Amino acid sequence: MLRCITPLALVTAVLATPAVAQDVNQTDNDWFTAGQARIQAELAKQANTNTAKNVILMIADGNGVGTNYATRLFMGQQEGGLGDDFVMPYEEFPNLALAKTYNVNAQTPDSAGTGTAMMSGVKTKAGIIGVNENVNRGDCSTLPGNELTSITEIMHGMGKSAGFVSTARVTHATPASVYAKTVDRNFEDDSQLPEGCDTQKDIATQLIDAMEAGLVSVAMGGGYRHFVPAGEELPVGGTGRRTDDINLIERATELGAYHAHNDETFANAPVDGTPLLGLFESSHMMYSADRYDEPSLADMAEAAVSSLSNDEDGFFLQVESGRVDHANHAGNLARVVTDGAAFAEAVERVISMVDLSETMVIVTADHEHALAFNGYCGRGSDILGLCMEIDGNGVEHTGEPLLGSDGKPYTVAGYLNGPGSVMTQQQDGNYFGTRPEVTEEQATDIDYIQQALVPRSSETHAGPDVAVYAIGPWSHLLNGSIEQNVVFHAMHYAATAE
Repeated sequence: MLRCITPLALVTAVLATPAVAQDVNQTDNDWFTAGQARIQAELAKQANTNTAKNVILMIADGNGVGTNYATRLFMGQQEGGLGDDFVMPYEEFPNLALAKTYNVNAQTPDSAGTGTAMMSGVKTKAGIIGVNENVNRGDCSTLPGNELTSITEIMHGMGKSAGFVSTARVTHATPASVYAKTVDRNFEDDSQLPEGCDTQKDIATQLIDAMEAGLVSVAMGGGYRHFVPAGEELPVGGTGRRTDDINLIERATELGAYHAHNDETFANAPVDGTPLLGLFESSHMMYSADRYDEPSLADMAEAAVSSLSNDEDGFFLQVESGRVDHANHAGNLARVVTDGAAFAEAVERVISMVDLSETMVIVTADHEHALAFNGYCGRGSDILGLCMEIDGNGVEHTGEPLLGSDGKPYTVAGYLNGPGSVMTQQQDGNYFGTRPEVTEEQATDIDYIQQALVPRSSETHAGPDVAVYAIGPWSHLLNGSIEQNVVFHAMHYAATAE
């Protein structure tokens, strides 16, 4: 349903100018009046030029424009609508840009390079974090002198607190960009460091170092295994991986941090400014559709805002929905959109807690995926289901699936590559494609793997631009087509503007 209807008198006033005396037949059409209302809203915009006391960067990993579109339809259809006209919380932000996501050596980026761009203001290579492009991935000797200063460090230098929450491992690429400097994103614990690497510590150790230095006050997500000695049983299942016999969680608690690992310990977490370390899974946290005995992204974001808000000087917070990306890699659109909806809930929770006159909030993605949409689907076709025929006599689809030239129905969305490839390997090693039949019931199952073209064990990232939604002080600086590293510069300017 259209949300804003401009009174006819206002529409007439807008249209009737001394130079134009043209009757407009459609002034009582809802689409027309809603369009006029949007123009009036744009004319009424005023730039917020306050200094940003707080800066919040919210990243749905892999949530490019296409993935975001799928989540929008899903959320709208879950509410009983057709989906297309649904508006997610951050889609109402007043400022919007499109960011180019490539790494300096990769047309299709990875999250280490993109995270570094947003956190440091400098584009760099794929697979490295917090360092510039002069580093050779995996070569520890190239690190010295190439470290970058992050927005976290700048905000800390201003006396502000900082933290992050993620549904991925806290040592994973995007959250690690908050605090780490590493020549390889895979150096998550000491067992993964190459022999003779004495120029850097593993990423998990760097996190605890950052907490000890006061650089990071809140860190929550998965990745328990990287903080505990190899073979040691974990309360979340699995065993530790460290080979240095150091228990980093014990070190953190000895420094005064509170540690949570499940719903009960999270519920008891103090939000009075006590440092918080939440590790809820051995590896990544669960998908939203499967979650139990661990907090949601919105719950963690709320706790982080509550805790960091104790700093009278303000704070920086990164919130990452990491598993949108992982479900895309799995070709499992149902879990993509359920985690996308959980991210939207986290955005709504966060903006309800802060004063937007003094808090800059940016919602974006690090990259897109090879997700594609079929046509010509009638409105209301289930985003997870079959593409239904357009009804020429009405609005909603006819209920009859469209067929490909092979006489079989197809889903609204699919992938250009991935584990759902219709190409199967033959005994001679060659691939042959025969598209299988799919029903609406099969396609809308939570475990359904979308059909894909190119066979791959894991679907890939893709190169298109991602949207950057912004609200709060100086958010109007994020406008038009930008390089991804400009996100940092907008945050930096907003926080330091006099």
